This record gives sequence, C-alpha cells and structure tokens, in this order.
Amino acid sequence: MELIFRTEENQEEEVLFVPSLQSEQAILRLIKSFDYEDEEDVINRLSKENFQGKKGQMFVIHDDRQTLVIIGTGQDKKLSTEDFRNVSAYMAGYLKKYKTSKVGLLLKYVNSKLDASLVAQSLAEGLYLASYHFDKYKKQEVDKINIDIKELFIYIDNKNKTKFKAGWQLGAVMAEGATKARDLVNEPAGHMTPSFLADEARDIAKDSKNVTVKIFDKEKIEAMGMGAFLGIAQGSNQAPKFIHLVYKPSGKAKDKIALVGKGITFDSGGLNVKPWEGMLQMKIDMSGAATVLGIFRVLAKIQPKVEIHGIIAACENMSSGSAIKPGDIVTNMQGKTIEVAHTDAEGRVTLSDSLAYAQKQGVTKILDMATLTGSIIVALGPQYAGLFSLDKKMSDKIIEAAQLAGENIWQMPMVPEYKDGNESKIADIRNIGNSRLGGSITAAWFLKYFVDDSISWAHIDMAGPAYGEKEMNPYTPIGGVGFGVRTVLNWLKNM
Repeated sequence: MELIFRTEENQEEEVLFVPSLQSEQAILRLIKSFDYEDEEDVINRLSKENFQGKKGQMFVIHDDRQTLVIIGTGQDKKLSTEDFRNVSAYMAGYLKKYKTSKVGLLLKYVNSKLDASLVAQSLAEGLYLASYHFDKYKKQEVDKINIDIKELFIYIDNKNKTKFKAGWQLGAVMAEGATKARDLVNEPAGHMTPSFLADEARDIAKDSKNVTVKIFDKEKIEAMGMGAFLGIAQGSNQAPKFIHLVYKPSGKAKDKIALVGKGITFDSGGLNVKPWEGMLQMKIDMSGAATVLGIFRVLAKIQPKVEIHGIIAACENMSSGSAIKPGDIVTNMQGKTIEVAHTDAEGRVTLSDSLAYAQKQGVTKILDMATLTGSIIVALGPQYAGLFSLDKKMSDKIIEAAQLAGENIWQMPMVPEYKDGNESKIADIRNIGNSRLGGSITAAWFLKYFVDDSISWAHIDMAGPAYGEKEMNPYTPIGGVGFGVRTVLNWLKNM
C-alpha cells in the first residue's frame, strides 16, 4: 500500500472516506464543500437516514466521479485514539463490499487535538487489523471481496505529513505483530504443536535483525532441572520444547527484561479431563506464547532500547497412561516442590520453570502473559484481561500502554490475605488454591512465589480476551485476537 499525500482534493481515488464529528454544522459544511448538483436531495437524505455523525454511523453518496463515505466519529471533546482505530475499521468493512484499489482519506473535518502521529498509528492499526481473515483451511470464496488497496491518498496539512507518515508506519508494524499472534492462535492444535512453535521462533530469529534463539529439547530441559515443566509435558507424545529468544538493541541496552508466555499448545485438562465444551477451543492455551512471538516478529522494526528475552515452555497437557496424576509432586529448577492437586491448573506449573529460567538471564523486570484462569473471566468478563503486580510503577506503565493500544486491561488486587491460599501440606506450594474463591488472585500469588522480590514482576491473565467468541470491536473478528502485542510494544517503545 502506497501512501500518497495531498492537500487539495483532486478525485484520483474511487472511494473517498471522510470522518466527521457529531455536529450538524460540520456535516452540512462537509456536504456543501463538494458542490453536488443535487445538494438539497443529499441534505434531505441525511435527515431521512438520521445521520448525525454518531460513532459508527456511515453515510454514502454515489455519483459519476467517486463514492463519498462519511464516517461518524462522535463528539469532538471525547475523541480518542480508539475512535480513529474504529474509523479505519469501518473503512475496511466498507471495502469488503466495494472492490477498489484507490482509496482516499480526508481528515480536515475532524480537528483532533491528538498528535498526528498517534492519529496515523491508530488509523493504520484499525485498517490492517480489520482486514484480517484466517481462511488457509477453507476453499476460496469466489464472491468474496478481499481488500487490496494499492494507493491510499491522505489529505492532510503539509505540517503534519512527516508525523503522520511515521505514525502510520508504526501502526502497520504494530498490526503486523498482532496478526502474527492471531495466526498462531487460530492454528488447529493438530498443527500447532510445540515443534511448530519452535519452528516459528527459528523463522523469526532468521528473519529479524538483532534477534537470536535457542531451542532446548527434552534432554536439555531435564538437564536444567525443569521437573515442573516436564511433569506436565509427560502425558503427551509431542516432544516439549523450551524456547529462548533474545533481542539486543544496536546500542547499549538501557535495561534487561523478560517476556514470558504460557505455551500449552493444547490443554485437555490432563487426568482431570475437561468436558468437551471446555476443551473445544483449548488450542488457544498458547496465546501467551503467541503474544511473545508476535512481539518478537517486529521488535527489530520498533527498535526498543532495552534487551528483551522471550521465554516459552511449550508442551501439551494430555490424558494418557504416562500423564501426571493428581497429588503428584514435581520440582522446578529452583528446587521448589509443587503439589499438583489438579492437573487442569497446568500452565502455572510450567510457568514456574519459565520464571525461574528468566531470572537466570539477569533481567530486572519480568512480564508474563497467560490464559491462566477461568476465574478472571468470571471477575472481568470476556473482553478484559487482569493485571497483577506488586510494582505500581511497572503496572501503571503497562496500563498506560494498554490504553494507547485500545486493549482492555484492569488492575487486580494482590491482596496479602490470599497470599497463603496455595499452601500445601506435603510440598512447598500447591498448584490450586485451598478455596474456589479468588482463583485468579491465588494463581497470581502462585507465580509470584517463584519470582525474587528484587525483580519487578507483572502478570497478565488474558484468558478472556485472547480469543473472541464474537466480534469484540470493529477491528477484531471472531477468533484469535493477538491480545497484548500492541500493549507490550507500546510499553517497550517508551522505555
């Protein structure tokens, strides 16, 4: 897609999109600026269709010169980056019904106080993410219109051109990372094995400047003392893989951090087997790993000034004669023992080794991301992730980055009253709480048990928004969301 900047409309494009505020005067001024011969009829139709410029409203004018599509943005004082993300998503929705390769975007009827680079970043994210579809296993639909914009004419003041171009490029990269994560989550578990994830990591390192990777097989994992990880992996005939990606900036690194992703490529529940309804979408239990890989796919283009370690313990949690049994005890690489009281609370067990390994890399900060508990969905619903941390500065920065990305993250309490909820009578810690209440909090305390107090740590429980059972917003279709990629990239970029 080529961006072509213009200051005056010259009707080179077949479809011109014009965002407009929720203002009768602004809409009338917009219509009059195009000098339609049937202007009165157009204005009359505005009234009959009750177009007021509210968010999501669209008004279409066809003539022999071009098609004009007015998109409502809502009120001026409430405009946000998310509104612009939605505007371009509505553009994509229209272009799925109208085939064209030349498109225009006229922005002067929305005098946003937001920086031009932020507006552009949001527009690019919305357009690319809304254009996404996962159909590699479907026959081609002959009547389907695929979005294929060759030229995008941007009508904007010359003073904002440089900022807009840079913001658009950044938004396109953000969307690329999220798209990679979506693809991985959407893969069926028969293909999305630990070895598949490992191959993806190798490809990323091969294609990405400044990124290297190590893949550890079962023998090396065992030699490192990762008994917790191997305990969960032992029920599957798919070999476990431990993935360690490293990004190093071109100059001196300002900090060293780890991104840890839960990598259960399929979760049957183990011997505490799930009902079929609960197992159907358990290919998504590697969404945390997908987020890490989506981030690493584009790190070299974002160029953060920090050293970043991406860590994934990839395996399946299966029921078999060799599967771990309820009540078994495993030992992680720190020598801490875990009572596996319930085999369907497996992700936190594998993460205990990932967190331990991360600390051996000398990092100062760890952010782990996991589809960890059903309790977080009970607490926050399907569209919000929970953020757990004892580090206020770190959690505030992550929430700020999430707001910029338009991703819903809500801070949850790490209340000390629940710290001992995982107490075991036969091991150092138990993998489920002693009460069904507050399950996402006791799970977070379980993870914190394996992180030294000297490390800044945060945990995102993304069990709800990792996968959309229905469209979450105009740019997020049903399926893998790629949740967290843009939030974390915003966080890293601003370090």
